[in-house]
Amino acid sequence: MGRMTAMPSPQHSRKVLLAAPRGYCAGVDRAVIAVEKALEQYGAPVYVRHEIVHNKYVVKTLEKKGAIFVDETEEVPEGNIVIFSAHGVAPVVHEEARRGKLATIDATCPLVTKVHKEAVRYAKEDYDILLIGHEGHEEVIGTSGEAPEHITLVDGPADVANVEVRDPDKVVWLSQTTLSVDETMETVDALKGRYPNLLSPPSDDICYATQNRQTAVKQMGADADLVIVVGSKNSSNSVRLVEVALGAGARDAHLVDYADEIDESWLAGVRTVGVTSGASVPEILVEGVLEWLAARGYDDVETVTAAQESIAFSLPKELRRDLRAEARAATED
Repeated sequence: MGRMTAMPSPQHSRKVLLAAPRGYCAGVDRAVIAVEKALEQYGAPVYVRHEIVHNKYVVKTLEKKGAIFVDETEEVPEGNIVIFSAHGVAPVVHEEARRGKLATIDATCPLVTKVHKEAVRYAKEDYDILLIGHEGHEEVIGTSGEAPEHITLVDGPADVANVEVRDPDKVVWLSQTTLSVDETMETVDALKGRYPNLLSPPSDDICYATQNRQTAVKQMGADADLVIVVGSKNSSNSVRLVEVALGAGARDAHLVDYADEIDESWLAGVRTVGVTSGASVPEILVEGVLEWLAARGYDDVETVTAAQESIAFSLPKELRRDLRAEARAATED
């Protein structure tokens, strides 16, 4: 059987519904290219604070090219280059880099930077800021660090009852960019039940790519017996796609990094498999899953398109400077 997209498949055939859009978003693409360009421009090693994006394959590939991933800024020897990941960092991390005499490349996704700026702005206006997100996630840590005395984390609807504010008439909510849209709005509705004058951010904090990938999964979820989401377990937006698939009516859904992690038992009684990938996943990993499924008779692939994406972000401005020279100069001062 070849690929058939124009005609519906016979009832007895095995079929794959392939979500579009899927995979890399503009922020991830920018961050990964930033590391690659830094290695080309300045040579190895280039240090990266935390995983540049939450994907095992991407991290391993960049390590092979000469990137060194560290947990803390202090681990980078002075006079070197450190790249901040797409998830963003708190102001204290920039200060650590200055103290360590490091040249920095900030690969924070511009959509995360937008939330940081909102946090700074509302803190200056003395609002209590309710940040909807997952405790311990790097993006939440970075945003909270912009105004720790003003920000309270709200980790889902169940956490709303624990919230306390100084003035119920001066409260605003912001959110992590990679959450479930539906769960976030459920949390917002619960917060508005307690604080009717709760202010919303000027524009949606959940990023376009997260929303589009969730919409595509919703469209195919009800028609899929099984949904396979390609992505890493520490990728918030990938984990959410599994939840969205199940919520949309998929009988079963699983998260895998690679095709060889798929359990053949998942295919029992399955006619239609939905396939998608998180925003930090390169397409080569999806191709591997499609090949694995095709080898088991699922070679009729139909694309389910929820949106067209054309957004691109320019590379970090630091890549236009001689950072090695700047770092050496800092150590000599």
